[in-house]
Order: sequence, then C-alpha cells, then structure tokens
Amino acid sequence: MTESIKKILVTCAFPYANGPIHLGHMLEHIQADIWVRYQRMRGHEVYFICADDAHGTAIMLKAEKLGIHPEKMIEEINQQHQNDFSGFLISYDHYYSTHSDENRELSVAIYQRLKAKGHIKKRVISQLYDPEKKLFLPDRFVKGTCPKCQAPHQYGDNCEACGATYRSTELIDPKSEVSGETPVIRESEHLFFDLPAFTGMLKKWIHSGTLQQQVANKMQTWLTSGLRQWDITRDTPYFGFKIPDAPDKYFYVWLDAPIGYMGSFKKFCDKKEDVSFDEFWQVDTKTELYHFIGKDIVYFHSLFWPAVLEGSDFRKPTNLFVHGYITVNGEKMSKSRGTFIEASNYLKHLDPDCLRYYYAAKLSSHIDDIDLNLEDFVHRVNADLVNKVVNIAARNASFINKKFSGILSKELADSELYFTFVQAGLRIAEAYHTRETSKAIREIMALADLANRYVDEQAPWVLAKKEVDAAKIQSICSMGIHLFRILMTYLKPVLPALSERSEVFLNTELTWDSINSPLLNHEIKPFKALFNRIDNDKIVAMLKC
Repeated sequence: MTESIKKILVTCAFPYANGPIHLGHMLEHIQADIWVRYQRMRGHEVYFICADDAHGTAIMLKAEKLGIHPEKMIEEINQQHQNDFSGFLISYDHYYSTHSDENRELSVAIYQRLKAKGHIKKRVISQLYDPEKKLFLPDRFVKGTCPKCQAPHQYGDNCEACGATYRSTELIDPKSEVSGETPVIRESEHLFFDLPAFTGMLKKWIHSGTLQQQVANKMQTWLTSGLRQWDITRDTPYFGFKIPDAPDKYFYVWLDAPIGYMGSFKKFCDKKEDVSFDEFWQVDTKTELYHFIGKDIVYFHSLFWPAVLEGSDFRKPTNLFVHGYITVNGEKMSKSRGTFIEASNYLKHLDPDCLRYYYAAKLSSHIDDIDLNLEDFVHRVNADLVNKVVNIAARNASFINKKFSGILSKELADSELYFTFVQAGLRIAEAYHTRETSKAIREIMALADLANRYVDEQAPWVLAKKEVDAAKIQSICSMGIHLFRILMTYLKPVLPALSERSEVFLNTELTWDSINSPLLNHEIKPFKALFNRIDNDKIVAMLKC
C-alpha cells in the first residue's frame, strides 16, 4: 500500500466511571488497537486517546452509596480501567478523564459559541422528581409500565419489549429506582441545543460516503422522522460541570462526554510540544479523526456530536467505526450465569493475546454482534496459534540452533513460495485497513497451512536421518523460519505480546516493509516456548472469579 503519510487521531468511546471493565468493553478497544497498530506499522502518524466518562447522576449516587466523594471514586476507577487496558496491551498515547480542567474549559467555550450563534434555546419542561431524594430523575432511574404496549418494568425513555420511545412522564405507574417512591411531576427551565437547525448539514454528511451504510441508513430514518431540540442541562444535585450563566444548572453528561475527546487530546498536546491540538480540530484540516463506538451510542455520535462541532466551528469526524455487542456462549453476559467476565479476572488466568486473536478472527467492518463461545475460543486459539503458527518456528528452530549454530542459510530454498507469502500482504493490508480483520486472519491462517505443508513435504527430520547434505536441511529449516517471520509480521497488530517474544527469537524487529527481504545468513536466538496452549481448567477458574 503506497500512500503519503497521514496524521490520524483515533478514539474509543469512554467507559463509564462507575464499574469495572468487562470483556464486552474489550471488543471495541481491541478492534481499535489492532487498527491503530496496523496504521503505525505502515508509517502513519497516529495518536490514540481515551478517557473515563466521569459525570452524571449515576456517578453521584454510587459515590453516595459508597460513602465517598465522587472525585475519589472516579480517580480509583480510572486507575483500575488503565490497568485493565494496559493488561490487554491497548496502546493508548493518553488515557484521561472527562472530569478535567481541559474538558471544562472546552465545554464552556463550545457552549458559549453555540449560544452566541443562537443555537441555545430556553424552555420550561415537566420532569419526574423524587420527593424523598430531592432530585430530578434521569430516564434510566425511573421504571414503570410502557404507555404503548403495557409491558411492566420499563425504563423512562424506551421500552425493551416493543421498542417504543417516549417521555418518562408518560410512563404508567412510575417508580423511582433510587428510593422506590412514586415520583411527582415538577417543572424546571432547561437549555436546549437546536439540533433541527443542522438538519441540512447532517443530510449532506450522512450521504458523503464516509459512514457505514447501516449507520447512514439509521441516520436517514431519524432525519426523516424529524429531529428535536436536545436538552443539554441537568438540575442540581448533579456531578458534572456547572453552566456559568445558569445558576443551579449543570451540563448534561452527554454534552461534555464527547467534548472529552478534545479535552483528553488537549492534555496530551500540552505535554507533547510537537503535536498541535488546533491542527487536528480546526475546520478544513487535512488530519483525520476516527471514533470507534458501539451501536448503542450511534444517535449521540452521528447527530448531536457532528452538529455541536459544526455549530462551534470545529471539524467533524472523518468517520464513525461502529461495532455490535458481545454475547458469551450465545447469550447476553450474565452475572447469574457466570458469564459476566471482568477484564481483570480474565488477565489472572489467560494471555491477553488469546482474546485479541479470537475477537480479530470474528470482527468485520459491519455492526454484527459477536459471540464469545468459550469452547470455540479454546479450540481456535490452540489450533491456530499453537498448532499452526508457533509450531512452524518450533519444528524448524531446533535444527537451526543445534546443527547450524543458529545461523540461517545464505539462500532461499523456495523463492516462489516466499514471494507468494509477500504478495499476500497486499490483501492482508487491505483487510486491516478496512477493519475486515476476520478476512485478514483467514488469509494469514491459509498461509500458515501452506507453510506447514511445505515443512511436512520437505520433512527435514527424515533427511537428517538419511545423512542428506547439511546445507539442504539448513535451507529447508531456514525457509520455515522465513515463513514464520512473515506470518508474525502480519499478526503483529493483533498479537503484540507474541510478536515481541518472536522478535527476540528472530533477533530482528518485525516491520511490514522488511518482509520483502529474507533474513539470509542471519543469526537467530535459541528457541524458547513462545505461546502456551489454553487449558480448560483456566476457563473454569476464570468463570469462578
């Protein structure tokens, strides 16, 4: 892939700072990390940032329940999140929090720009109010009977039974999830972002060819049904940023959360003098901006966020990369079934590369849900990584180390086969670039089969017993090592830990551009076990955590 060097900013959706990272979260961060690592291997200037989403009523109430201040709770959870992502080898340049000075300043500045342009409106609304807790109830903190289909125990914004959306005040027999009391209706003046004013811009944006077709189709449906002004304020008590010219009002978490992408990057730029914040966020910039997000937050990222950026004179995303959900053994993750697997518990028992590989083998550019079938997980990792890929190195290295002092041959045993492996890199590169990682993995494993077939057919262990010319055995085994090196280069974005161990063994860095040149007359290190099989006992132990 020959192209000019790009400057790229990549983000993942921010995990909410009220609980641990689980394997559902990890899908997005692994998908993004694979893409980022591939782009870096191709020489692009990529910055990868994230942060905790640290505001909202849920944060405030959980901290209150724990008897600590929200700031202390989000600080502790932030460290836990960073440990989990580091454990899974997610290569963030900067991980931050939306509860920061940078985010506050940017949120206020954007609000003031929107207000100056007439995009902020005021009106009085009716809301459900918990008289016992003395707070207005967010939609997710009230449940009742759906006004459309009469299904019980539905949240205040939408019905999971029939899919209907409605206002919380329309719920039949509502109950506060905070106190259990029946809420009352109270009025309050709120500020609204005039989203309908951006309908024309959004119509052009969704048809520009940059979005996944499924996302564009969904946006078109929302636009056709008509956009509504968006409430960007919350009443006290609330944990978040106070609005400077609205007493007792706070920015709604979904206003300052995406601005946190900018805040996190701003903090990073302040520490790195050679990276310009303005270059990445100014209108008409030549830099690129990509958000990896789940399908549950497409509405906020595909409508509100680009409209807010447009209205405040900042650049819009180059693209949204949307993925589906994770199920475990065909069902939603469940604590009662023992399939709600926290990232930290996984890491106590299993290599992070195992999950990275399994997700990569299933991910595509579409928004389909992915099932983590634990039996298939064990089989695929053992069959592909241990039996196919690492086995190539293991069965050839012993000859090279013992009989040839670790020195590879001076010539290629099969230049045509080597060229076949190099040429496959064009298809694999395209698959990585377009986030078709499952296709990339299929291509790579087909090459692994080809490499193993070559070794089987040449059978150096048989030749050694027949006392065949040593140079031929050296050449055959060296060929196996060459093919292993190419395979690990292609797998490097997916398997950073195994790649690092392979680089030590091969005594060379794995780079995309270097695969054209075989390691002729090159010294490798003594072979040590590169990867361990997954034992079913480890799966059982993980599920018991």
